Amino acid sequence: MAKAKLAVTLEEKTLAEVDSLVRRRIFPNRSRVIEMAVQEKLARLGKNRLAAECALLDPAFEMAMAEEGMGEEIDQWPAY
Repeated sequence: MAKAKLAVTLEEKTLAEVDSLVRRRIFPNRSRVIEMAVQEKLARLGKNRLAAECALLDPAFEMAMAEEGMGEEIDQWPAY
């Protein structure tokens, strides 16, 4: 995947923590630390969005939709 350069301003304490991760060889360089942090944050935000959308659903309505028509058809299902 193509990559682009960008300038990032960090607090000194945050940069010190990033440098510590690189020094301990947890990440190969600063760029990789920041790239992984951004990817993880975006993934987390995506999950939060899904959870927020699911919270808008009406459980009773969803259950009724799932069970709609099953009462008449259930006796026609094959035995397992």
